[in-house]
Amino acid sequence: MTASDPFALFSQWFAAARTEELDDPTAMALATADATGRPSVRMVLLKDFDERGFVFYTNLESPKARQLAANPRAALCFHWAKLERQVRIDGAVVPVSDDEADVYFASRPRLSQLGAWASRQSQPMAGRFELEQAVAAVGLRYAMGSVPRPPHWSGFRLVPDEIEFWHQRPFRHHDRQRFTRENGQWRHTWLFP
Repeated sequence: MTASDPFALFSQWFAAARTEELDDPTAMALATADATGRPSVRMVLLKDFDERGFVFYTNLESPKARQLAANPRAALCFHWAKLERQVRIDGAVVPVSDDEADVYFASRPRLSQLGAWASRQSQPMAGRFELEQAVAAVGLRYAMGSVPRPPHWSGFRLVPDEIEFWHQRPFRHHDRQRFTRENGQWRHTWLFP
C-alpha cells in the first residue's frame, strides 16, 4: 500500500495500532544526541501529531531537553509487534507553543500534574520516599483549584524530513517505503528490505 502523504499513511497505521496493540501504541523510542554527538535513546509517549509533526512532553531540565537544546534534531521509532509494523521518523525538533503545552498539561491527571512539579527528572534521589514527600508537598501547595503548568515543563514537536514505513512479510520480503521532504513536497521511494 502506498500513500502520497506520509501523514495519511501514519494515521491509518496508528489507528490500527490503537485498536490492535496490547501494549501502549503511543510508545515511541526517541533518539537524541548531545553537542558532541553522543547518542541517547529512551521511550516517550506520542501526545499529538498532524502535518506539522509529532509531539511529546518532558521536563525541560531533563537530559533529553538539554540534548535537544544543544542539537535540535532527533529520531523517533514506533514498533507495533502485533501488526508487524515499524515507523521511523527523523527531523528537526522545535518547542511547542505555551498555549499547546498549557492545554495538554491541563488535560493530565492531577497526580501527573503534581509529579511534574515534584520530580527533578533524572537527578539522583535518596529513595522513593523522597519523591513521595515532594509530591505531598506540592499537593499541599496546590490543595485547591487547578495545578498550573510548571515553567520547567513543556513539549517538543519533531518536524519530519524523512518518514520510513516497514511492514513485515514472510521470508524477509518486507515492505519498506521512505518519504523524504524536498522543497516542501514529499518524495516516495520503495526500499529493498
